[in-house]
Amino acid sequence: MAEAPQELTAAESCKSSTGKVVLVTGTAGFIGFHTAQALKKRGDGVLGIDNFNEYYPSSFKKQRAAALEQAGVLTLKVDLYDMERLVALLKEHKFTHILHLAAQAGVRYATKDPHSYVRSNLDGFVNVLEAARVMEPMPSVVYASSSSVYGMNTKVPFAESDPVEQPASLYAATKRSNELIASTYKHIYGLSVIGLRFFTVYGPWGRPDMAVFSFTKKILNGDEVKIFQGPNESELERDFTYIDDIVKGCVASVDKITPSTKETAMCTLYNLGNKDPLTVSCLVDTIEEALGKKANRTYMPMPPTGDVLKTSADVSLAAKELDYHPSTSLKDGIGHWVAWYKDHFKNGLSPDLAEYVPM
Repeated sequence: MAEAPQELTAAESCKSSTGKVVLVTGTAGFIGFHTAQALKKRGDGVLGIDNFNEYYPSSFKKQRAAALEQAGVLTLKVDLYDMERLVALLKEHKFTHILHLAAQAGVRYATKDPHSYVRSNLDGFVNVLEAARVMEPMPSVVYASSSSVYGMNTKVPFAESDPVEQPASLYAATKRSNELIASTYKHIYGLSVIGLRFFTVYGPWGRPDMAVFSFTKKILNGDEVKIFQGPNESELERDFTYIDDIVKGCVASVDKITPSTKETAMCTLYNLGNKDPLTVSCLVDTIEEALGKKANRTYMPMPPTGDVLKTSADVSLAAKELDYHPSTSLKDGIGHWVAWYKDHFKNGLSPDLAEYVPM
């Protein structure tokens, strides 16, 4: 009888041929999953953590974690609120970097459960920084911010130097708070920090609460596709950014960040977007074309949940300092997405995803 395959250990997951050992938070999430794979593929040691919460079905997150384990990256079930466990992990594995991508996601859900954002995005973020700053040497920290911090700004495209003091949602407010908190840890402790403002990321393994997944599912099922509009029936616009482009920016940030010392620490923010905003109607057009099926569209006013009318990224700083050059068109990206969706769900959605309605 063949022996059962040996389970991957944390020590094996952390083995590195590059000298970099990265703790990635949120590896059962969309961006964390893809970036952890990319780091491991190039030889970095990578260990993941995730709390596998039920904001959307955890079964999908467990599928990502299982696929990661096949690629050599272990995901441990750890909550950011567990400070003792965070410190123990950092002491044991001596991470050179933390890529902090875990967060309570979603703009609209904050109107239903605001405390989950405070717990994860504020308390959890401080715990990560506190755990990092008591290490010797301290790891460098790259963390996820969001394009939502630009809030009610009307100047486009959004640049990192723009004022960001009018967040339109609690989610945005927590992400802007992360940026301010990170700055204080650099100032007081010499912790080196880079914040990444992501713009509407989509692609294979994408979140089921996001528009691309939701619209694809509804078009295939023949269900109503609700498209929100701004004042005077204006179209919402988003800077849809394909996951592979985002991953390149994340990996480049891990390479760019300086050591965490008083003399060398940096504190910088970068936009990671696609620089070509398109309407949500254009997104639906593109999904229709890739699926070969028309959507049952209904246009309606945008509810007061904190969404903004337009996001548009100025990525010139990331281009200059990270060599970040997004190259995936919406047509190509949606083509990759639909091909993955049809292959991954060729036997149909699991019951929990089939019945899932974004909160």
